[in-house]
Amino acid sequence: MTSYWCQYAELGSGPVPGVRVVEDAGRIVSVDRTAAAPGDVRLTGVVLPGFANAHSHAFHRALRGRTSDRGGSFWTWRQQMYAVAGRLDPDSYLALARATYAEMALAGVTCVGEFHYLHHPPGGGRYDDPNAMSEALVQAAADAGVRLTLLDACYLAGGLEAAGHLPLDGVQARFSDGDADAWAKRVASFPERDGVRVGAAVHSVRAVPADQLGTVVDAARGRPLHVHLSEQPAENAACLAFYGATPARLLESRGVLGAATTAVHAVHLTDEDVAILGATGTAVCACPSTEADLADGIGPFPRLGAAGSPLCLGSDQHVQTDLLGEARLLEAHARLVTGERGHFRPAELVVALTAAGHRALGWPDAGRIAPGQRADLVAVRTDSPRTAGCAPDQLTAAATAADVHTVITDGRVVVTEGRHVLGDVGRLLSTAIEPLWGDT
Repeated sequence: MTSYWCQYAELGSGPVPGVRVVEDAGRIVSVDRTAAAPGDVRLTGVVLPGFANAHSHAFHRALRGRTSDRGGSFWTWRQQMYAVAGRLDPDSYLALARATYAEMALAGVTCVGEFHYLHHPPGGGRYDDPNAMSEALVQAAADAGVRLTLLDACYLAGGLEAAGHLPLDGVQARFSDGDADAWAKRVASFPERDGVRVGAAVHSVRAVPADQLGTVVDAARGRPLHVHLSEQPAENAACLAFYGATPARLLESRGVLGAATTAVHAVHLTDEDVAILGATGTAVCACPSTEADLADGIGPFPRLGAAGSPLCLGSDQHVQTDLLGEARLLEAHARLVTGERGHFRPAELVVALTAAGHRALGWPDAGRIAPGQRADLVAVRTDSPRTAGCAPDQLTAAATAADVHTVITDGRVVVTEGRHVLGDVGRLLSTAIEPLWGDT
């Protein structure tokens, strides 16, 4: 049993001064307003619940700082991403994901949703263990001290045009199980374990033909289900041309949407799409730094929230690993579109960072500092050059990942004074990434 005395703690309606949080066996057993006592571990600054990174592609971390000089669009960037995907095997994926998740932990992330489609060897064969790449991700998350929801993605087609779906091309072959039944069988063979949830994903309407969606929905029953939705106008145009419906309408008609589903990006939506997502209670995961980096656009996130879609956040391709920064961009981008300030109150951004993301990933017992919840605590400095002078309840307007000084996941101290238990995370990242670019 460990008692933490928090200078301020976010208890659901803003930071409260002088709070003792007692943890036992990875769970919070009590939360009290009180003075510090001998034996308490003191956490200075504002202590928030652990952050949930609801959308990650771990291998995309290798692209940071490698593609910005090449211009183009999402589609040209995708070819560079495929080149990296073609070079990874279970060992190199373990090294890259471990370092990527450790970087997340440094930024306050205690749970990550890995949207995973890098399943098989190059060329589309099979490893002796068909879930070898998934096992690499599980080990990486355990080493880095973050919980994992493995969102195993069904990926069957090479794209969608007005005439229909395209065959798999090149590296895409390693993403595919052939059909949804084979995908579901492989996913069913992969067990959950401590710190791991197994969810499901429809990669997109581009990659999963409509007649396969029902199989994915059936296999995902009782699990989190995520889907890339309307990230690019070309996706919408192709879906309208071939199916006569927007992606949101198509997914709704096939039973994909609902309270257990999270739509990722949801940038290019019609008014009807917004209403569909809200009416079905489908969560929406915004990834503002990626949506800016890839020139995707700015989604109607305030309208989605108002319509009934819970909002959460993801770092996606990891152009930055800073969930506090993603929360700030959610508000900033809405201001740029509307010319008005104050779309999301600070407390709403905290919910998107924490409880909403954990719910979307299948961890309803995480994301709040309350008895019975998982003992996930993130202490953020209020005396750094970025945060000095900030009101504690407006910390999301100024703090960055660099201000996170202590991270506790399920009662395990993962980050102390800004240092991860694995040591030099920058070195781990360099060691994992540089071999992937050695011949370019």
